[in-house]
Amino acid sequence: MDAKQISHALTRIAHEILESIEESDKLAIIGIRSNGDFLADRLAEMIGKIDGRRIDVGYMDITLYRDDLLTNPEHPEIKATEILFPVDHKVIVLVDDVLFTGRTIRAALNQIPDYGRPEVVRLAILVDRGGKELPIRADFVGKNIPTSRHDDVVVKLKEHGGDDSVLLRRDEGAKKAKETAKKGSKK
Repeated sequence: MDAKQISHALTRIAHEILESIEESDKLAIIGIRSNGDFLADRLAEMIGKIDGRRIDVGYMDITLYRDDLLTNPEHPEIKATEILFPVDHKVIVLVDDVLFTGRTIRAALNQIPDYGRPEVVRLAILVDRGGKELPIRADFVGKNIPTSRHDDVVVKLKEHGGDDSVLLRRDEGAKKAKETAKKGSKK
């Protein structure tokens, strides 16, 4: 995806979010760091322009809620969670850049009750790449990109410098193994 495709996807998601809720004054958006926060800001701005309201936006770091925190050999950087509005009785839209296994979203869902009890939680994703390990699906998806377990989906946003893009990096080893298996089945 290039910058134009990302913008179109986010515009469509913004409209879908507004169409899906009955009371837009209950809407709040929470972005999962470190790209979901920028996407949340963009969605809130787009929704505000469409609906004429200021949308509450928060940011969530899910590091301490991850199920692999103790087994992860890397020491992840813990960023601030900033949810400065009451979540009680709100329609919360969680925003992240890529949905893969579902473990990040599970961690986010575990963190939300620390801030209150929303009426409902929805999920907006820029890219759904398949490969889920948990029964989690997005309510709003910018683009579905089927991938293998060993591929990488890289989301670059202008807020980090440079241009907006989504790149798929195929794992060449897995690709060659697949081609070899395909050739073997034709014999």
